[in-house]
Amino acid sequence: MKQFSKYKSVVLFIVILIAINFVASHYFERLDLTQDKRYTLSKASEEIIADIKDPIIIDVFLKGDFPSEFRRLQNETRQILEEYTAKNSNISFNFIDPLAEDANAQQVAQQFYQMGMSPARINVMENGQNSETIIFPWAMANLGEKSVRIGLLKNQLGSSDEDRVTNSVQQLEYAFTDAINKLIYPREKKIAVMRGNGELPNANIADFVKTLQQYYFMAPFTLDSAAVNPQKTLKELREYDLIIEAKPTQPFTENEKYILDQYTMNGGKSLWLTESVAMEKDSLLNPNGSAFALPQNLNLGDFFFSYGLRINPSLVNDLYSAPIILATGNGNDTRFNPYPWFYSPLTTSPNDHPIINNIEAVKFDFVNPIDTLKNNIKKTILLTSSPKSKVEGTPREISLNIVGKEPDIASYTDGEQALAVLLEGEFTSVYNNRLKPFKIRDNLDQSKPTAMLVISDGDVIKNDLQQGEPLALGFQKYTGTTYGNKEFLLNAVNYMLDDRGLMDIRTKKVTIAFLDPQKTAAERSKWQLISIALPLLILGIFALLYTWLRRKKYIRKK
Repeated sequence: MKQFSKYKSVVLFIVILIAINFVASHYFERLDLTQDKRYTLSKASEEIIADIKDPIIIDVFLKGDFPSEFRRLQNETRQILEEYTAKNSNISFNFIDPLAEDANAQQVAQQFYQMGMSPARINVMENGQNSETIIFPWAMANLGEKSVRIGLLKNQLGSSDEDRVTNSVQQLEYAFTDAINKLIYPREKKIAVMRGNGELPNANIADFVKTLQQYYFMAPFTLDSAAVNPQKTLKELREYDLIIEAKPTQPFTENEKYILDQYTMNGGKSLWLTESVAMEKDSLLNPNGSAFALPQNLNLGDFFFSYGLRINPSLVNDLYSAPIILATGNGNDTRFNPYPWFYSPLTTSPNDHPIINNIEAVKFDFVNPIDTLKNNIKKTILLTSSPKSKVEGTPREISLNIVGKEPDIASYTDGEQALAVLLEGEFTSVYNNRLKPFKIRDNLDQSKPTAMLVISDGDVIKNDLQQGEPLALGFQKYTGTTYGNKEFLLNAVNYMLDDRGLMDIRTKKVTIAFLDPQKTAAERSKWQLISIALPLLILGIFALLYTWLRRKKYIRKK
């Protein structure tokens, strides 16, 4: 009877084990015990991941000997990718060390540059010694022959390594989900790049257009036929989901404005990069080193006023600004040196809107202040100048003679000036209760819900050229600095056209705790001793206790 009971217990134990394994194989669950739920994927991510039908391989180049801050980024990247693979087994990932097998760091860095993935140089503090090392904070998502680059490190001017890593961790889910979105979904939305009103040449917007082509269909569109066949022009423009007006310099006719107005009334979205002052840096390249900034009338005053804002014909002079690069010397002795230049504000973000959350400073040139007006439209000021700004009226002579001179800091009292404003809601037509320039069959005086972003500087979208080839938008070739222009504009377009909720992921907040490097260096020996000696001490106490108990047990038996 005892033997039967013994066999019964063994069989019952085996049955329970089989049942547990069966349940575990069919019902898998991961628990996120972090306070900020950093490993809990958003609904938008889960929906996109669920649509993956073919294998996606993600190569992450964050492997190697890193400082503690960047090991945290490495670990957080691994853990978020484990969440992706847990949701869909078609996702797999590898961590690769680009400098493995004693690879030449400079050669590898050059290869990454050529692929559009700039390495990062970081300072390493170890044992009180400061040194510089190079890392490759990038990943590549691959689906068949399609590949998408994924930047893992968020740079912000003046940020510490801890802040950079924290900002980067906050954007990991968005970065990977956005890459997967580009891989698995075909392009659907269409964007019109407006031409015909003196906009920036194709070469100067090439980098941003190329970036947008990963998401949307792009095509040029002109309003030239507005004078002879406005109805047909409006019908063709309505086929686009968003229009981009990149620094027009020629006035708009009433027919053109009416077409643009009715496009908005029908729910069309728009990105306006327009100015009320005509002034270019190139105008300063003359023997006098000066030029006049003059008001510019594009016949858009009533257009924007009706929607709830005004672009003033003034210039923002800001102490927090990007330098101007001037050449000194001749021939082989030519040097390009940076000088303070207060007409190139580096903007700050007054809120944590998804468009501007954790982006690098955006660089402006000869930007105009924007006033917002009361109406029923929701207005969000996305970018402003710094509190140390002043507004200068035009006409005004701008001269390079100010370079190197100490500014009168006491005069910078105008505070933050709005430079980019997002308008959302149901717009009232510019031509409501007004005589229409031409008749259309389906005029609308109230729009469908839509959005419009107005930026008071066309140069925000302008990329530099090198030997006739476009450079990356926001990249300054003489200083090596990359500003946040491209990311800001791309976020703006994605936000206005997003129908999968991707932009909501950008608002995710993550709190990362870091060790104090100075305190760590000072107490290194103490904690090494504790980490080595304490486990040995505990093990020794356990051994003595075990030996004593064992001896006591045998003494009792005797």
